[in-house]
Amino acid sequence: MIYFLTVNYYSTNLISKLINSLPFYQDSNYQIIIINNAPDDHAINQLKNQSTIIIEAETNLGFGGACNLGLQWIYNQDKQAIVWIINPDAFLPENTLEQAQIFFDSHPELSIVGTIIYTPEQKIWFAGGYFIPENGAISEVDLLTNHAIDYINCDWVSGCSLIINLKKFPECPLFDDAYFLYYEDLDFCRRYVNQGHLIAITKQLCVIHQPSSITNRNIFKKIRYSTYSYLFTINRYTNKSVFTMKLITQIIKAAIGLIIKPQAALGKIYGICDYMRNQQDH
Repeated sequence: MIYFLTVNYYSTNLISKLINSLPFYQDSNYQIIIINNAPDDHAINQLKNQSTIIIEAETNLGFGGACNLGLQWIYNQDKQAIVWIINPDAFLPENTLEQAQIFFDSHPELSIVGTIIYTPEQKIWFAGGYFIPENGAISEVDLLTNHAIDYINCDWVSGCSLIINLKKFPECPLFDDAYFLYYEDLDFCRRYVNQGHLIAITKQLCVIHQPSSITNRNIFKKIRYSTYSYLFTINRYTNKSVFTMKLITQIIKAAIGLIIKPQAALGKIYGICDYMRNQQDH
């Protein structure tokens, strides 16, 4: 069974498009799990049917927290399942479901798999992630275009389209609740790589994604959350000197941005302050 796990935050129309991209037939071997991160968004309930389950978060848990609610629910139902975490502003090309079943039958060794992600204009938006602890570089690299092999191992894959093979996990895999939004996918991948799990990206599976169609609704919050999560990640996975350099860079960017993009710069300043406050509390 494949479970598609998505998080709703006033995204009923987008999720409807995602659901419509899946084949509809009786006794289907997939289920859609929607975590409602917007308790007052009652429109989402119109999507409920025999193959779509809505779980109320009761408050906005952030991306990772909402995914954890869904992952725990699925793990309790079926510890052998494939869980496909997918953004509400993404959808699947035709025949993707059949290809996913074939892929995991062929490659049961993989624990976490990323798919290639295209924009609606068919441009590559994500095709693999690198992380270099020695200098704190977090980069997205096209690992797939020039290769014909089934998959390539990589450091991290995007939470926009991230597939988890639950068979490989003795306990339910979870995101770190310390992240509200952004970089939780990198942290998730790094933690499980360190436990010996195989992470890869494949171009045999893909999704179409409208970048930032949700998060761009509020630039201030977007930059605030991403700055906090970035500093948290760099501190966790690099050394003190690398972190110090990255922190100084963020402060300089915020100062320059106050003139050019004041709303984004203010978000960065708040994100830095959130991080410093969090460190003092701990």
